[in-house]
Amino acid sequence: MKNQIMKITSAEVFIGGPGKNYVTLKIMTDQGIYGIGDATLNNRETLPAQYLQDYLIPCLIGMDPRNSEDIWQYFYRGAYFRRGPIAMAAIGAIDMALWDIKGKIAGLPVYQLFGGKSREAALVYAHATGNDLDDLLESIANYQSQGYKAVRIQCGIPNMPKGGYGVSREGEDSKHFITDFTGAVPKEEVWDTEKYLQYMPTVFEKIRERFGPDLKVLHDVHHRLTPREAAAFAKSVEKYNLFWLEDPTPAEDQNALKLIRQHSTAPIAIGEVFNSLWDCKQLIEEELIDFIRISVTYGGGITHVKRIVELAAIHHVRTGFHGAPSHSPISMAAQGHLNIWAPNFGIQEYLVLGTPECDALFPSKHYYKDGMFHISDEPGLGVDFDEKEAERYTYKRGYHPVTRLEDGTMWNY
Repeated sequence: MKNQIMKITSAEVFIGGPGKNYVTLKIMTDQGIYGIGDATLNNRETLPAQYLQDYLIPCLIGMDPRNSEDIWQYFYRGAYFRRGPIAMAAIGAIDMALWDIKGKIAGLPVYQLFGGKSREAALVYAHATGNDLDDLLESIANYQSQGYKAVRIQCGIPNMPKGGYGVSREGEDSKHFITDFTGAVPKEEVWDTEKYLQYMPTVFEKIRERFGPDLKVLHDVHHRLTPREAAAFAKSVEKYNLFWLEDPTPAEDQNALKLIRQHSTAPIAIGEVFNSLWDCKQLIEEELIDFIRISVTYGGGITHVKRIVELAAIHHVRTGFHGAPSHSPISMAAQGHLNIWAPNFGIQEYLVLGTPECDALFPSKHYYKDGMFHISDEPGLGVDFDEKEAERYTYKRGYHPVTRLEDGTMWNY
């Protein structure tokens, strides 16, 4: 086969999934080998799907899928208007599918094409969430009982209307409230920075009192603070030895991280909203962060994100890939192969696998055990896609909430 020309003959996009609008790309070849990729852009799913269908797939037909580097450059450098989450999610899905095909041709798991394993499994973290402190502590204990060694914690703030970021609102039972599919427009949250800054250090104190120093504790500020506020907050929580402080300020102003670095040694994680090397470059090269959070989907696929990982490795920055429920098991598998290989691996957010419905739609032998994610040795990405199962699901529009201050001013979500 290596001396034959191999051609892409067709590609199809599917939208839907159990409780999610996963965007799945399947690329077929004239050798009967196919690859799958993830283009899910949370709450904007139809956009990368349409971009693939209208602009990218017609160009793919007849290309040799083994030339994944040239194909990536074709879609990135060949576009006059580059980057952006829609285009990069579409390119990312193509790139994942091509790496899947490469692995299947070679009869090897994708990580072997990078250079093999650096570890046997990858440390993951879950989201421990509570509407109040007691609820949060119970959530942490529950995850510990499942073997998790690391948790991201979010807690409702007393006297803050609607609780704050990442917690259920009054009348809601979900511990992972992210996307709302019930309304025609986004719901609104209310935020009060002063109440947050006063209360959260007491939450970290209670967590350390109950669970001790060994639990890896992560916290997501979700872009809610100004640079001065973030610097003061990071300094105030240093003594609680957080594994990381995530997105303390909006990612657009990368110089803001300089002020935080001048005042605190708290580890900083940023990048889940990034979609190219150029978004990450300053923060990595100036060593203003400790973990890079870009995902394989939004970051243009394995080819591009692997370059970011290699740049990060020479600047003491570790990986911490985004892994919210908007990432399908295909995306998580692609990141799993990078995690097993990367010499500068840090941790992986893990929230998507394990439901019977998801396992039926995306069969694989990858698995979670005792706080670690294990990648199988199946050829390619090691995930399949059941088209018959996909017929059960249709697209349903959903939204993240939006955030306002108590006086009504729009704020950062």
